[in-house]
Amino acid sequence: MGTPEFAVPCLDRMVKEGYDVVGVVTQTDKPKGRGKKLTPPPVKEYALDRQIAVYQPSKLKKADFEETLKAIQPDLIIVVAYGKILPKYVLEYPPYGCINVHASLLPKYRGAGPIQWCVINGEEETGITTMYMDEGLDTGDMILKKKIAIGRNETAGELHDRLASLGSEVLKETLEMVVDGKAPRTPQSDSGATYAPMLDKSTAKIDWHKSAKEIKDLVRGVNPWPVAYTYYKDEMMKVWFAEIGEECKNGIPGTIVKYLKHKGLAVKAGDDCCVLIKEVQFKGGKRMDIDDYLRGHSIEYGEILS
Repeated sequence: MGTPEFAVPCLDRMVKEGYDVVGVVTQTDKPKGRGKKLTPPPVKEYALDRQIAVYQPSKLKKADFEETLKAIQPDLIIVVAYGKILPKYVLEYPPYGCINVHASLLPKYRGAGPIQWCVINGEEETGITTMYMDEGLDTGDMILKKKIAIGRNETAGELHDRLASLGSEVLKETLEMVVDGKAPRTPQSDSGATYAPMLDKSTAKIDWHKSAKEIKDLVRGVNPWPVAYTYYKDEMMKVWFAEIGEECKNGIPGTIVKYLKHKGLAVKAGDDCCVLIKEVQFKGGKRMDIDDYLRGHSIEYGEILS
């Protein structure tokens, strides 16, 4: 059971390891792009290419999905970024249970946005946790954990790809332990738990009163979606990449201080430091290096980004 690109490496690993994947359950096709063309989820595309049966229930109510379970009779259900809450009757159906591959070091960052929020919050490491699912939100007993360091300039998109690959490795080890009857069950501690909600566009709005590091981490954490933004003279300016600059004590947060060639546009943050904006995008335009943008456009110093 999975939907986005993140889930594909886990499904691919199961196929290559020779497990009998009796079916793939994924979300319904969604309209995409300017033409709003119905587009299948990446997991569905992978499954159809390999003649694996695909099921796309709009709801998981017992009346809607129980007959599918009875038809395919799974011994074990693997859940990777599926996007729906599994009801109790599904959790209890397979004899080996339901196992989730989660992109954080549980109990930290339970929820739908663990990759983005660990970057936004400036974490230095994250990882993959496999666990037996229960009725709570990512609260089940843990099986395996693997850690990785987060790069200083790594974006959520880059981290996503590394975690997707790591997830398939951890799943492989987890399945071997389950088959051998040696999978541990380590209860989670609620005392260290944190929640990582799904992102929306408002998450990406830059608050210039925050520290330069917090702003930089936000820019990294919402790249490639929804992309950090601010306003220059009431026009939205997306910020794709930013660095921490030099000390800057004069002016109010959000003030454009100066332009440093090959370094960025210096903007005062809330901690007497500058943020160096290095890649921008304005409405109707392309994503551009700030040096390239300023060859054809002007930005006024002293203007306050809001």
